[in-house]
Amino acid sequence: MKKNMAFVGMFGSGKTEIAINMAVKLAKKGERVALADLDYVSPYFRSREKKPLMEEFGIEVVVPPGKYIWADTPIIPPETFGILSNKNIVAILDVGGEEDGIAVLGYLRAFMKYTAVYFVVNTRRPFTNTVDNIIRYYEKLKSRARVDFDYLVSNTNLGSSTTEDIIKEGEKTMEEVSKRTGIPVAFTAVPDFLEDCDCRFEKFVVERYMKLSW
Repeated sequence: MKKNMAFVGMFGSGKTEIAINMAVKLAKKGERVALADLDYVSPYFRSREKKPLMEEFGIEVVVPPGKYIWADTPIIPPETFGILSNKNIVAILDVGGEEDGIAVLGYLRAFMKYTAVYFVVNTRRPFTNTVDNIIRYYEKLKSRARVDFDYLVSNTNLGSSTTEDIIKEGEKTMEEVSKRTGIPVAFTAVPDFLEDCDCRFEKFVVERYMKLSW
């Protein structure tokens, strides 16, 4: 099995929230975890904002050095290569989902055999609101990244207004995407206030760490 995880998705998909939650959950289980923030496309919603919080859980946070930490330029910190190749570390990558941002994965192709790529989708966002749109962007991002995607993640939500019906509608859409692409749905993300939701896929309960984008 691939020890590392890369989370990608269009703006508003919730990939950063998923990446942080995954890192925290694994750290709480005693895993040695490192999270690399490789997203330079979405300057307002980056996992590096929660660096102090993650470090409280013992998570190593890899970000661009010094004055470049908030730069909107494609910088891959050299520590990224180390955490990806270290067999004792679970490396989690938060990758920019736009076509320019996801190109970062292309530079890491030599390490992708150890890394599973998760395509996070919120079907309540305009670019990914239909099966055809999701597949269209999946194909664009995959071509740009030059790596295969291993899993889909159903993360349909409307923030605090999310309901169980909204989550199930998203799952239905993602099930069709899975059938047409041949990529399995790894899990359905649900907010902690709906943790008893009856999901058709494996359930991943999410605590909100990032501020809302609306």
